[in-house]
Amino acid sequence: MKMVNLTQHPATPEQLAAGVVDLGGPDLLELKELLTFDSLPSAKEVQARAWAISDIAADAGATEAMIGGAPYLMAPLERILQSRGIAVFYAFSVRETEEQTLPDGSVRKTAVFRHAGFVGRRGRHGNHGV
Repeated sequence: MKMVNLTQHPATPEQLAAGVVDLGGPDLLELKELLTFDSLPSAKEVQARAWAISDIAADAGATEAMIGGAPYLMAPLERILQSRGIAVFYAFSVRETEEQTLPDGSVRKTAVFRHAGFVGRRGRHGNHGV
């Protein structure tokens, strides 16, 4: 099984340890362009981009994909990837708030998101991590 990261963000150390593979070079640049919308897209454009992203995943040898981004792109992308036999997963993270009291008595709060697993479906074979 090979889970390819199809998001704009590098996989976290926890995701890499779970087997997620980041794209690099021209594939990563193309993926970022396909995931970025600078104007209101048509349904045809969204569909075309979803197919192009699925081509990147297939060319990378993905059997699984971690996806995330614009909600209006994720549903078509999920359907297309699954039609190509690529299982789809979404990263699940837990927010941990860290507080630090500063010398002047003020408090700084920092939210840290820790990877805690994947949510997704494996085509018709049921749910995984749900």
